[in-house]
Amino acid sequence: MRPAQPDDFRPPDLRFVPVESLVPHERHDDQRLGALVEKFREEAVLRNPPVVAPIADSADGSPRYMVLDGANRATAGQAAGLLHMVVQVTPYGEPSVQLSTWHHGLSAMRAAEFDAACRAIAGLECVPQPLLHAQAQLARREVLAYALHAGGEVITFGGGDTLGRRSELLNAIVDTYRERQPFYRMSTESFEVARERHPDVTGLVIFPHFAPAEVQELAENGARLPAGITRHVIRWRALRVNVPMERMTDRTQSLEEKNRWLAGWLKQRFNDRQVRFYEEPTVLFDE
Repeated sequence: MRPAQPDDFRPPDLRFVPVESLVPHERHDDQRLGALVEKFREEAVLRNPPVVAPIADSADGSPRYMVLDGANRATAGQAAGLLHMVVQVTPYGEPSVQLSTWHHGLSAMRAAEFDAACRAIAGLECVPQPLLHAQAQLARREVLAYALHAGGEVITFGGGDTLGRRSELLNAIVDTYRERQPFYRMSTESFEVARERHPDVTGLVIFPHFAPAEVQELAENGARLPAGITRHVIRWRALRVNVPMERMTDRTQSLEEKNRWLAGWLKQRFNDRQVRFYEEPTVLFDE
């Protein structure tokens, strides 16, 4: 994705959509869901809308949207009983969206414990390999992922003859540690770099780079990747929108009426110069 230019700026496409039209491509985090549901019920505004991309319509012809960022918020909105939700709609592909991969840095889990848990997964092939060969196999997508431990041991993970089955095995790998210990999302494949950032890291799980078509096909077919693997970098991400929650819980207005209100509300915020865009990478300290 090339650096953003001022002339590139277009107002984000913000709109109300039916909550039932939101289709996740990754599993939500059960540990966060309850707190987010309560947050929806207690807070006055939705600060950061989920980002979605249009996908194939449902069987009855209704529009559907794949959630790129904000799967937990979208699921919490459904659980909280929202009828409609404000989202940011963007095309799925460059330059609007750049897809990359998060790897997982493990802590407080011994290599032997992790390997034993993985070997117990039905249909998963666990094979020790030299690091270079594991990297080459993953690049060719001959394996699902590989683990790199502090002592230098490398285990590749294989199996699954369909995209859906491979996603199930990836979920099973992540499930061996997801609820048992905290893990770090990391962009590096280097154990040394990972330890510099997080000294308690004892192992890395390295995942492949997915193509947008793979992610979209998974979502349309009802399959799910593990949470925290796909990384979507959104151009002109809308943050701190602060849409009143009462508009999302209101069952007296139609979807069209809500979107007419939203268009006027957003126009007023632009007219009042309450909207600002940042060209440079920005660090926030009040999330």
